[in-house]
Amino acid sequence: MRALAQRIASRLAEIEGVRAVVLGGSWARGAAGPDSDLDLGIYYQPSAPPSVRELRRIAAELDPHAGAAQVTDFGAWGPWVNGGAWLDIEGRPVDWLYRDLDKVDQVIDDCIAGRPTCDYYLGHPHGFQNHVYLAEVHHCQSLYDPYGTVQTLKSRVTPYPPALRQALIEKYLFDAAFMLDLARKPARRGDVFHVAGCLFRCAAALVQVLFALNERYFMNEKGAVAAIETFPRHPPSFAARVGAILGNPGPDAASLYRSVAEMDGVLTETRGLAPPLRYSWFGR
Repeated sequence: MRALAQRIASRLAEIEGVRAVVLGGSWARGAAGPDSDLDLGIYYQPSAPPSVRELRRIAAELDPHAGAAQVTDFGAWGPWVNGGAWLDIEGRPVDWLYRDLDKVDQVIDDCIAGRPTCDYYLGHPHGFQNHVYLAEVHHCQSLYDPYGTVQTLKSRVTPYPPALRQALIEKYLFDAAFMLDLARKPARRGDVFHVAGCLFRCAAALVQVLFALNERYFMNEKGAVAAIETFPRHPPSFAARVGAILGNPGPDAASLYRSVAEMDGVLTETRGLAPPLRYSWFGR
């Protein structure tokens, strides 16, 4: 798969304005399955972006069935996943993902300073965490980097930023407790929809805490709970317990309230692993 990625990157390197191409996603992390897409990140300077017309030309040569609409303009998929392409090359699903270098630099600055954010975003059930950009840089494998762009970015995200670690632990311990408290009254009323949503958001917040606590970069929700079982610090049987709660939160008040209590136990154990909190996130 690396050979296919390198061939595609070599074609993209022909386009003026492509500053770097990297192999990302599950193939870069060594977690790919037989049907995993091949994710290629295309880094560019927004002041001199590559020609979309040229990107479409290369795409059409690599995937004869690709129409022009399958290679987007910059910004077409929103502010975070800001465009790219969905292609089929040599029988393999291939995704191109644009990355604005100015924005990546700014996000790294923000995360180093301890300013995490999370925005509602399609494809990310909990939301798009800004520190995903750091995870991408950390895990990616360089395919084309004539200016040392990727090497420089990697040096900025190693080691894991201490201020980001502290901020994520504080913010998401607060979020987890808040969402769980929010679920208690609806649980007594048997409100399955509301309680199930609160339980998921509580679990997602605890995922953020445990990734940060172990100084592991979070990429996305897929496989995140299972990955925590490989970390040195986590509540016992975290994946099994969270899976049991979310897999069957309950159809009535009694079972919903029991699920809330079980999640509260996971929260309490996670909080016990964390360093002392300097302040509540609420009202910062």
